[in-house]
Amino acid sequence: MTDLDPHGVDTAGAPAHAVGAGAAPAAPDISGSAPGPTAVTLPSPATEAPPATSATAASAATAAVAIESAPTVPGPDLIATPGPVPGPDLTPTPTPTPGPDLSAEPAADERTVLSRAYRALTLGIISVVSLIAFEASAVNTAMPVAAESLNGVELYAFAFSGYFTASLFAMALSGEWCDRKGPLAPLFAGIAAFGAGLVVAGSAQQMWMFVAGRGVQGVGGGLVIVALYVVVGRAYPGRLQPNVMAAFSAAWVLPVIVGPVVAGTITEHIGWRWVFLAIPLLILLPLAVMLPALRGLPPGERSPAMNRRRILLALTAAAGAGLLQYAVQDLHWLSLIPGIVGAALLVPCILRLLPAGTFRAARGLPSVVLLRGLAAGTFLGAESFVPLMLVTERGLSPTAAGLSLTGGGLTWALGSYTQSRPRLEAHRERLMVLGMLLIAMSIGLVATALIDGVSPWVVAVAWVIGGMGMGMTISGGSVLLLKLSGPQDAGSNASSLQVSDALGNITLVGASGVLFVAFGGGSATGTHDASAAAGSSSHPAAFVAVFLGMAAMAVVGAAVATRLRPGKE
Repeated sequence: MTDLDPHGVDTAGAPAHAVGAGAAPAAPDISGSAPGPTAVTLPSPATEAPPATSATAASAATAAVAIESAPTVPGPDLIATPGPVPGPDLTPTPTPTPGPDLSAEPAADERTVLSRAYRALTLGIISVVSLIAFEASAVNTAMPVAAESLNGVELYAFAFSGYFTASLFAMALSGEWCDRKGPLAPLFAGIAAFGAGLVVAGSAQQMWMFVAGRGVQGVGGGLVIVALYVVVGRAYPGRLQPNVMAAFSAAWVLPVIVGPVVAGTITEHIGWRWVFLAIPLLILLPLAVMLPALRGLPPGERSPAMNRRRILLALTAAAGAGLLQYAVQDLHWLSLIPGIVGAALLVPCILRLLPAGTFRAARGLPSVVLLRGLAAGTFLGAESFVPLMLVTERGLSPTAAGLSLTGGGLTWALGSYTQSRPRLEAHRERLMVLGMLLIAMSIGLVATALIDGVSPWVVAVAWVIGGMGMGMTISGGSVLLLKLSGPQDAGSNASSLQVSDALGNITLVGASGVLFVAFGGGSATGTHDASAAAGSSSHPAAFVAVFLGMAAMAVVGAAVATRLRPGKE
């Protein structure tokens, strides 16, 4: 086609609309201008239009059809009266400013533990911890019925100590395994062992088989908890790790509240075995949720080989702890023999399993590990005897006595959430000192329930205070451990923290039992069924000894908490 001037006129001499058959004649001049030569002479299409090639004719025909189909707008002669030809409005149409894409992933520094990058992993972790928490709270309800059904009340205490003893070994194994191969294998092996232990315990026909199942559960629990700490250290940035630890504590809240009720209902209406057998079926879902995220974990720095010496030390320590548990629970002269052997095995191994300087509270990581054992042991050592005291000394029902401890689970989660706040990051060590003081105050306040005229529900208030302290201390210690550990040491240091936790439970709960018996409380039969140890007579002095002893150890823990920052001695 030919070029067009701004007025729609073919610069070669023909108007654009004159090309092609059926063109309309030019409109007469109505501009009113003076007579004169015609501004543009319109040639005859037959004589002066340039010959059209087939391509040109096709294009022209297309243009003619488009023009003929357009409506005719009356107006002045555009040829005689220069002016702009009406055409498409070239003024740009304002487009709406695009808003934020709500489906897009936030920037890295704005992500939370439930952002798309972490959501599946976080939900999977919380689900696994919740199942373990539910089992831990539910088993206390089902255990007396299970022991009676299997005619094994004399082995009742070992169903609990077997779990802790086996987990002591598994924690050290998991730490080495994680450092060598990464957390995926020990995590899934631990979940499998935990489920297998539940099946063995739930299908046991004799008490020794039930105890063995609890031991397998302990192996699984020890492998899982250390592997989860390593997962947190590798998968989440440092600013989100306190939030994940808070989620760990929050995952215990609902199971602690509903676990005993659900387990009691199942035990009474279906049977105690289903408290154990139902949980393995529920483990499959969190595994499926977590697996893709776990496979995408950064590899991290790995140690060249497992420290087999450390694993052997853990196994020996577990054997020693088991012998000590037996000696403490069966206080006779002959029990001194396994007690001495157990101590000879346990003490040297523990000194090598924990960081150098742990028992002298060296600054930094050793004090973090030591504090974990003191916090866990003092709280559980007192808690084991609270229901017994309320039932035997104040006449509460077992259900009411158990409910008095429920508030502690709620404030534990609140304390963990408090220490996770970013603005409190610089004060985490001070919060842990405060946490230990709250624990000491709560345990001391429990002892006042033995005074006539003081409501027994003071225990509920006391445990709300103690739970807050535990949340700040336990979760804060976990965050500090990750902060003070290099990638290649995260597994072994996490296992040291959990070993200290288990050792504190074994040692200080055992010490509580010794104090109880020494001050006339009768024969202690276990750490989780202290009510079975109570006789018909009242022994308030025995309870006072237990509570004041644990409160004193919590004060020692507060002193240790002042040494959490690395530095010169």
